[in-house]
Amino acid sequence: MNTLPILQPEPRPQAAPPPAQSRTHYAFAVPTDARVALARGWLHLGLAALIGSGLFSILLVVSRTPGLNRLLPVADFFHVALVVHVDLSVLVWFVALAGMLWSLNASPRHLRWGQAALALAALGALAMSLAPFTGGGEAVMANYIPVLTAPLFIAGLLVFAAGVGLLVLRTLANAPRLGLAFDGQGALRFGLNVAAVATAVALLSFGWSYAALPTALAGKAYYEILFWGGGHALQFTWTLLMLVAWLWLAGACGARMPLSPRVTLLMFALALASVFVTPYAYVAHDVTSVEHRALLTWAMRLGGGVSILPVALAVLVGLHAAPPLAHEARPWRAAVLSSVLLFGAGGLIGVFITGSNVRIPAHYHGCIVGVTLALMGLVYRLLPALGYAAPQGRLATAQPWVYALGQLLHIIGLVWSGGYGVQRKVAGAEQVLRSPGEIAGMGLMGLGGAVAIIGGLLFLVVVLRAMRRRPLDATALQAVA
Repeated sequence: MNTLPILQPEPRPQAAPPPAQSRTHYAFAVPTDARVALARGWLHLGLAALIGSGLFSILLVVSRTPGLNRLLPVADFFHVALVVHVDLSVLVWFVALAGMLWSLNASPRHLRWGQAALALAALGALAMSLAPFTGGGEAVMANYIPVLTAPLFIAGLLVFAAGVGLLVLRTLANAPRLGLAFDGQGALRFGLNVAAVATAVALLSFGWSYAALPTALAGKAYYEILFWGGGHALQFTWTLLMLVAWLWLAGACGARMPLSPRVTLLMFALALASVFVTPYAYVAHDVTSVEHRALLTWAMRLGGGVSILPVALAVLVGLHAAPPLAHEARPWRAAVLSSVLLFGAGGLIGVFITGSNVRIPAHYHGCIVGVTLALMGLVYRLLPALGYAAPQGRLATAQPWVYALGQLLHIIGLVWSGGYGVQRKVAGAEQVLRSPGEIAGMGLMGLGGAVAIIGGLLFLVVVLRAMRRRPLDATALQAVA
């Protein structure tokens, strides 16, 4: 008896699992040779700058206290102290951390160049810090780099710039060859190289502005134009360092980001292209023109904003899908998340700025603190690789959130007050606070500032406590972030 064969349906092809390469692990191999000592030196300079900035923040309070302010060497010591406080907490701190990262990224050649750059930068920072106590000079609250016109401060700023120039020269001369096959580490190295190029463009812009400025110009207008072009280029340096820190720290937390190294490279290249708008602005327009200022502003908004958003989203997605964290990784994640929060808040505020009021400092405080938190996280990550103990305890995890909460309250108070038209760069009676809303907004700003100062002090406590412990042995320095 013939039977018909039973026809079996063909099995449906199952979808292949996504390739492992669809998510990238961003890691960075830290060297163990003489570059570590150089990186430690830059870290020490950065910590000294934060300590000095904290001392000047105390002097800011004293300068506003009746009776005590008579003990200070300058009648208007508030603005004098504010100049040095800002330059130490932003310019010197950021450059020092950039020097630490560039020292680890570059080849070990020309170490004496790096040592000379560190010595010049430290000497310049010291001169700027001592200048307020020598008397003379006027505080000029120029954007990006406020200055004190005292000869010692100007000399210190020039010496510091020479140190930065030598640092960038060595970094670019020793930049590692990356080739065409990029992995996560190659993308991070490329980002650090691009940050060095942005700094070189900033230094050239400062020189170009100095040469092109009319000799009749003086006072605040002079320094405002002098630092405008280079200051915009420096914002790309800080932003690129922050993006590198986000990816590096997220990778150290075990996250695999849905952003390939080539796409990351494209984001960094977009920022680099925006940096090169700066020399075009000098060629196309006079440095005193409105067109020159506007072109630089739009380049920063477009190039910086477009490159930041994809990286931020990838980092958040990667951290959300990351495996359970080891205890030592919790401060790194706290630093990344708080950094994204503050930088995002600062960027959002910038969209709604109208006029000249305290919404402007709210915008750049959010962005600057976002960069600072990212760099603080990298310090926590690199301490063992630099020969120190790893930060331990809940304090290291809480510190980024305390600092972020204080700064968030600070900028919310500024935005609140800006809605009432409270002007920027004034203090005391000059603020002319009339309504309860204005007073409440500035009160919230002050409360947030106090909490942020506590958060900054906690960072120093955590780091200095880790540095006081016995350094790790040579085998422990084989760290891969």
